[in-house]
Amino acid sequence: MKFTLGFSPCPNDTFIFDALVNKKIDTQGFEFDTVLADVETLNQWALEGKLDITKLSFPAFFRSLENYILLHAGSALGKGVGPLFICRNENADALSGHITLESVALPGLNTTAHLLFSYAYPDAVNKQFMVFSNIEDAVLSAEVSGGVIIHENRFTYQQKGLHKIKDLGEYWEEKTGSPIPLGGIAIKRSIDNEKAIIINSLIRQSLEYAFQHYPHITGYVREHSQEMSEDVMRQHIDLYVNDFSLQLGAAGEQAIRLLYEVFGRMHAMPASNAPLFL
Repeated sequence: MKFTLGFSPCPNDTFIFDALVNKKIDTQGFEFDTVLADVETLNQWALEGKLDITKLSFPAFFRSLENYILLHAGSALGKGVGPLFICRNENADALSGHITLESVALPGLNTTAHLLFSYAYPDAVNKQFMVFSNIEDAVLSAEVSGGVIIHENRFTYQQKGLHKIKDLGEYWEEKTGSPIPLGGIAIKRSIDNEKAIIINSLIRQSLEYAFQHYPHITGYVREHSQEMSEDVMRQHIDLYVNDFSLQLGAAGEQAIRLLYEVFGRMHAMPASNAPLFL
């Protein structure tokens, strides 16, 4: 049986899925057509119901509950993993205060980064959405006053002379006491429960295989990491892949439910009756 599977080319995702898609584990006869794309593209596809199984940001998941349910394996969730709001040094004072009219670059309308930024800065309205990898350059070139960075840019922004205004994850943790749910792996509700459980198990086995061979960086992870150094790849994996990625558990589910409640209040959306988790 074959399923479409989408995830990002970032090291945390390729690390998780390498053993599965390259059949380093027994896939029990399941086949996967893989598509690698940036997270906001995956989010948009989720809203369209394009893929059978997909990585997606939690706001996109909340908006597509009629089509998808969350698996327990593969999520990016934890403490100290949130996006950073950065700027050029000369803009630090302006952006630390009232930012209603300041332009801010964000890595996609449906990203958790956008949700966390809006949670911290509800009055910010001048938002520009772009691919996450373009945000640092947009800030450096003064195309925007500031930007919210995710993924490997967390590890490189200081080298480019950029200034951190706020760690949006720390702000969330201070206000809620909860870990930050960044993204998860969702599967179509139309796929029967027995198959979904097997797929969830395969993703967990794939990650367990990766952990067993870590800190080795495989060719599959390297080939999709562009010009990233292996040190940055490991920082990326160490930050975003953890025990929650193996199994959400009660604490992970509670954190996601809290984010769903906050998302609903911010967008005046009633809670769905559909279960969130497989």
